[in-house]
Amino acid sequence: MRDHAKGGALTETTFLVLLAVYQPNHGYGIMQFIDNETNGRVVLGAGTLYGALNTLVKKKWIRLVDSERDNKKKTYVITAIGREKAEEELKRMKAVLKLAASIVKGDGK
Repeated sequence: MRDHAKGGALTETTFLVLLAVYQPNHGYGIMQFIDNETNGRVVLGAGTLYGALNTLVKKKWIRLVDSERDNKKKTYVITAIGREKAEEELKRMKAVLKLAASIVKGDGK
């Protein structure tokens, strides 16, 4: 997973997964969240999702949550580090959007 490549951007998949686990969520729930919130524009396959989850756990951006109700489903939640990364990405995206809006509207630059 290419995160914070040149320019500091997260991949869209990484950012969406982080958003999906602001509340505890399991793999299928994360897939549904991303599908629903992007109106079907982004649909993750299981391999892509679980590869992303494993990478994010190793980076300590998300963590597994003990699940008493269903031991078969792994539930994930964002960590403080993950929140920082998501906030940084939101800030970066806002700056890009501001630049794009000013250029497209012809407001300067």
